[in-house]
Amino acid sequence: MYESGEDYLEAILRLQLENGFVRSVDVANKLAVSRPSVSRAMSLLEKDGYIEFGMGNMLKLTEKGKAKAEDVYGRHKLLTAFLRKITGLPEDQCEENACRVEHQVDADVVAGIQKWLLENQ
Repeated sequence: MYESGEDYLEAILRLQLENGFVRSVDVANKLAVSRPSVSRAMSLLEKDGYIEFGMGNMLKLTEKGKAKAEDVYGRHKLLTAFLRKITGLPEDQCEENACRVEHQVDADVVAGIQKWLLENQ
């Protein structure tokens, strides 16, 4: 899956957690992208089995989509916490950097960061 697809799934999950529902316009606003971009991405994610459209065209993650979104968001939160711990920089700066790294980091690196954070609480 492309980085942008992961960003869309993560945005849907976060909006669902915040609002309880998700519309395409909410995703566009959260990611600062155009509505046509969201529409195209949603059709690809639906085709690949990551989302479905519910009543009123609300976006809903499938089990496959939810698992992928939770994985990406989990890496995001872990990397944000790790960067805050080791740099002492503001959360928004660490979160911005975590967002760039979360798509490229290997699973064994994630496991090592998790272990290090547990040992250095």
